[in-house]
Amino acid sequence: MSRTDVMAPSAAGRVGAAPGITTFGTEAMRIAAIIAALLALAWYFSRDPFILNILAYTFLFAALSSAWNIIGGFGGQFSLGHGVFFAIGAYVTANLYIHFGVSPWLALVPAAALAAGVAMLVSWPTFRLKGPFFAIATMALNEVAFVLANYFSSLTGGPRGLTLPFKAGLANMIFTSRFHYALLMIGFLAVCMLVAAWVYRSRLGYYLQAVHLDEDAARAVGIRVLYVKLTGMVISAALTGIGGAIFAMYLRFVDPPTLLTLPDIGVKFALIALIGGVGTLYGPLAGALLVIPLEMHLRASLGASVPGANLIVLGAILVLCALFMKRGIVGTALMALDRVRRGRK
Repeated sequence: MSRTDVMAPSAAGRVGAAPGITTFGTEAMRIAAIIAALLALAWYFSRDPFILNILAYTFLFAALSSAWNIIGGFGGQFSLGHGVFFAIGAYVTANLYIHFGVSPWLALVPAAALAAGVAMLVSWPTFRLKGPFFAIATMALNEVAFVLANYFSSLTGGPRGLTLPFKAGLANMIFTSRFHYALLMIGFLAVCMLVAAWVYRSRLGYYLQAVHLDEDAARAVGIRVLYVKLTGMVISAALTGIGGAIFAMYLRFVDPPTLLTLPDIGVKFALIALIGGVGTLYGPLAGALLVIPLEMHLRASLGASVPGANLIVLGAILVLCALFMKRGIVGTALMALDRVRRGRK
């Protein structure tokens, strides 16, 4: 199976990409309907903290995968280093909250800005690499960040991590009810999906898709390839930094293994998007709704008795999706729908 088979968005996934067929306003209405359904789901389980915890993680990782999808799906730049931007957001927010008493809501701005700035600095040289070489470079970036986070204990707490004091209140983004956290994650998911939809239906989105399909051809028609990729990465990293900040306030504890472990963070963003439908607007959400609850169930049922069994099962699911649903859940569904429509004509 070639990299193009895995990464290229399907023709069905791009149906409606042309102006006048499906606009940002139409996508916003669809996203609003999805968010309303998710709110109803959270309300239904509002008295079950265990289910709410799973839903909160699901919504958070759906949002983070949507952010990753902007550069990894639309732009075709398979980044495995988004855990770095996630960690930056978490550490910036934790330090500002612990040492300066800054509200996490205000800390979201420097968290997103620093994540975007670091993304621009590290992407400038790495974007000159292509295909698996770019993925390897971003993976190496994640490992370097892991070492640095363990070393600079004054900023990160080192291996011991940082514990955020419990001061319940909306101003501190700390709640006593899991339901409120679920609402927070749904709000963040709505933001990420709307930004992704705006990018997808904008000129930047068309440029990213053109760069994805053929960089040389895109450059030949006047697209500034490096600028387009950097812009997509900055937007993606800023949203990921905000997600890291929210994650830090949810756990109220951050350490290098929690934020920078490659299988649990960096790879998971890509895994969710690949299973759901990379390059499609709703693939990350579909992938998260499948992967996160399944992963938590497998970790609880198999992880204790057979260490690593949950990862083996998830790996098997990814292989099966790569073999039988190369476009992911949403991509495959869109292709089937497109075939039905053509058959009717």
